[in-house]
Amino acid sequence: MTTPAKVWLLTFFVGFAVISAMLSVTLATPIPYGDLSRIGRLSDHQFGWLAPPPKVDPELLRGTPIDQADIVVIGDSFSMTYRWQSALVKAGYRVSTTYWLQFGEALCGDMDDWLAKAGFRGKLVIVESVERLLNERLRSSAQCPTMTRPYEAKLVPFSSPLEDLPAFALNWNAQLTSGLTTYRNTQRAIKTPGDTVFNTETMARPVQDGCKFFSNRLCDKALFLSEDIRNGELTPANVEAMKTFTAARRTPLLWMVIPNKTTVYVDHDHSKDFVTALRGSNLGPDLFGWAQTRHALTRDFFFPNDTHLSMHGQLELGELMLNEVRKKLPEPPSRHP
Repeated sequence: MTTPAKVWLLTFFVGFAVISAMLSVTLATPIPYGDLSRIGRLSDHQFGWLAPPPKVDPELLRGTPIDQADIVVIGDSFSMTYRWQSALVKAGYRVSTTYWLQFGEALCGDMDDWLAKAGFRGKLVIVESVERLLNERLRSSAQCPTMTRPYEAKLVPFSSPLEDLPAFALNWNAQLTSGLTTYRNTQRAIKTPGDTVFNTETMARPVQDGCKFFSNRLCDKALFLSEDIRNGELTPANVEAMKTFTAARRTPLLWMVIPNKTTVYVDHDHSKDFVTALRGSNLGPDLFGWAQTRHALTRDFFFPNDTHLSMHGQLELGELMLNEVRKKLPEPPSRHP
């Protein structure tokens, strides 16, 4: 005879077994170390990079107070590790780095005065932006007469990338259902021949010859940010806006527009009219053409599980930017006070 106590006990043990199984799966799920695998809840066992990144002397990863800087870098998350800037520092240039987010994603009409008020007496400003965010930043800048927030810059990197492949660790901080969700999402990514979207922001997409380009286990696919597509293409009008902004500056300006990961690996003609106009503008290097060449020569040029250039890619970017800087400043001004 079934009694209420037996029913309750059976229900308890079934629930306990289910929760224990879910907890076991979650604990055994690798802790994500890429922004796209984390957002999309996909397993870094399949999408995480395996090739070790290059190491950089920590002394080259230190910023300079703005009143001592030769160069100011205004960038986004592609500049937060100080890796590409390390090539400039190694060559003797003093670099201060700040970020679009710190002052509302807009460079206003009084930018020169804003920098001077902060103490900048250097010779060059580098403005870095990823492709997908540049249009909105230019639009906001054109409507912004006055910088309202003070200049801020850290002397150490805003974010520090991994220098070694993470060792396995139990995933204690994840939600109970994370392991099961990650398993299901990863299986769907593996079994679906085409594109799959997860949490609206992460796309798992096939990449032609992907195993030549990426070191992850599921190397014929990589993760991409949906915003690369959603934000649309840049146009020649954006180049004209960059020209107008540059012409109004007292300090020489160098633009570096980093192509989206999707543009580099999947949709090579994205923003093609913008790129054509940029090449003839003398505003800065053509990083689109450069990335098309370099991604085929450098495995994990971009991380397979992240929207950013890997440290391999960032150091190559640094060497390119060093050559561009030398066209403007052949010698570090701080060497000749």
